[in-house]
Amino acid sequence: MRITGYRRNRPTTHALGWLLVGAALLVGTGPTYAFDLGDIASRAQQLASKPYRAGTSTLPADLKALSYDQYRDIRFKPDHALWRKDKLPFELMFFHLGKFQVQPVRINEVDAQGEIKPLAFQRDDFDYGKNKLSPGTWGDVGYAGFRAHYPINAAAYKDEVIVFLGASYFRAIGADQHYGLSARGLAIDTVGGKGEEFPRFSEFWIERPNANATSLVVYALMESQRATGAYRFEVKPGAETVTEVTSQIYLRGPVATLGIAPLTTMFMFGENQPHRTDFRPEVHDSDGLMVATGEGEWLWRPLINPRQTLTTSFAMKSLRGFGLMQRDRHFASYEDVEARYDRRPSVWITPRGDWGPGRVELVQLHTPDETHDNIVAYWVPDKVPAPGQPLSLSYQMRWQGQQQQRPPGAWVTQSRVGRGFDALAPNEHQYVVDFTGPSLDALPADAVVKAVLTANANGEIVERNAYRNEANGTWRMTLRVKQRQAAQPVELRAFLQHGKDTLSETWTHVIPPQ
Repeated sequence: MRITGYRRNRPTTHALGWLLVGAALLVGTGPTYAFDLGDIASRAQQLASKPYRAGTSTLPADLKALSYDQYRDIRFKPDHALWRKDKLPFELMFFHLGKFQVQPVRINEVDAQGEIKPLAFQRDDFDYGKNKLSPGTWGDVGYAGFRAHYPINAAAYKDEVIVFLGASYFRAIGADQHYGLSARGLAIDTVGGKGEEFPRFSEFWIERPNANATSLVVYALMESQRATGAYRFEVKPGAETVTEVTSQIYLRGPVATLGIAPLTTMFMFGENQPHRTDFRPEVHDSDGLMVATGEGEWLWRPLINPRQTLTTSFAMKSLRGFGLMQRDRHFASYEDVEARYDRRPSVWITPRGDWGPGRVELVQLHTPDETHDNIVAYWVPDKVPAPGQPLSLSYQMRWQGQQQQRPPGAWVTQSRVGRGFDALAPNEHQYVVDFTGPSLDALPADAVVKAVLTANANGEIVERNAYRNEANGTWRMTLRVKQRQAAQPVELRAFLQHGKDTLSETWTHVIPPQ
């Protein structure tokens, strides 16, 4: 699951030849009709019935030889953006091949009549900086990906709002946000198999927006060794950018772990895992996994940077939503004027329709620095379709900033670990967890609030307390737990209760094997 090198530009895998979805879609030939997801789904189903054919890179030698800095010196010219001359609400800019981006993707424009126009590579669209290259000898090498622009912060400027680049990766932002975590079309065998497989979007179709458009529609064909898929993305930029995703997936063969709506992020250290030498208090794109079950429970799992890979999951009969969240949005928590981790988006995923039973799985890997994505979360359905049979799933993604999805009662604002004045016994762990929310605000200051804590058989509960923090009006829970066998993990679950009323989401944590 780890993506090494440049986190901002994800590496791609293989290329797929030019796709024609039915003779009626040939440019300038025969009658036209509305282009929709069914056209791509038919092609995906056909491909799934055939053996996978990996593409080979035909990248020119001078592009292959580019260094990291040389590749970054190639920039798309903004005044060449697609639709700029037409003064449409959205504009498209394209990424050049080179360095990590070695396989082209096909990109097409779809007009209102369903006519498809392939967008050929134009070398004059790029400024090559100080590079000494020979673009005139390349021919149509294609593009690595694209980004869409729309005004979300000021009417006079079109901001970059979503990027599709590398494998099936994409990421978006809303107003006053900085790029952070990424999403993917599909994850295959992140754990449980013989190695992770990275499906890739090999071709895109982008609907030309009208003069008053407030959303952009993108279609994509996905393919890998064991899966194909058709995707429709409707992107609605704003204070929070909303992406409506409709997908139809076909398997070519058995899959150990099918990850639906995967999210990928970085967590290096934070309040629950402080760094001894870095001047910054916290460094992460996301600080926790939030899950809403169909049974009505809300879960919060603070992220960690484990010494070794740690995989945990939450099984349920149905899913209401899940997301990787950046709850802490105070600059003082990060003190990084360049990275601005306080502005990294949270992403909340809401299923459309009933996805049935399954589990939200969280995979956490060790990372030595902040240039690696080391966290992934996704939904795994209990029932996986047979090869060739469709799996149709739709969901909404909300890329959120200050205003975020919250549980209805109360939620965790910080999780701290470590001793206070009193020393800890061997294999003993102490946690300090703060909560806030309307259910707590409604209580009198002298209300009796209980910390309900459970642990698995390897955890011995030493102490638990809950009390109001007079300094800021929040409620604090303190816990002490002994790890009976250091070589075995401890699973913890805790929430606040008043009488018989559950006040807060459930804070969950795993003490890894020592």
